[in-house]
Amino acid sequence: MEFTIEDVPWSAPDAIALRAAQRAEMAELYGTPDSEPGIAPSAADVPVFVVAYDPAGTPVACGGLRPVDAATGEVKRMYVAPPARGTGAAAAVLAALEDRARGRSWTRLSLETGDRQEAAIRFYTRSGYTPAPPFAPYEDAPGSLFFTRPL
Repeated sequence: MEFTIEDVPWSAPDAIALRAAQRAEMAELYGTPDSEPGIAPSAADVPVFVVAYDPAGTPVACGGLRPVDAATGEVKRMYVAPPARGTGAAAAVLAALEDRARGRSWTRLSLETGDRQEAAIRFYTRSGYTPAPPFAPYEDAPGSLFFTRPL
């Protein structure tokens, strides 16, 4: 399936709706409304946010980038709506994020994901991300797994 990837502000309605769906899914998976292990991302620290639209124009996936240091970005709020899973939407969003990271002269992307997010772990591993040591601000986050990939 082909997707249209659009750069949108953090405050865009489609971005807000997809992030809310992601947070609701995480609350159900982890049994708490706040499973955020670090500083919650915001418009102030996520300069890149993209939304994937299916051919009908429905927003089906999203993701953002937050700087870690001068050379590294962090993937934040990757999410694919359940009906679009397995369609390539996640790969399209991740490829777009990697392109935007390169455009910022970042040479590495890192991410944190929860140990119960088996599909995410498989996806990132298939996408070339390898296990990595914890990075700030997640050093003491129980249940967190870390991955990284040079760009």
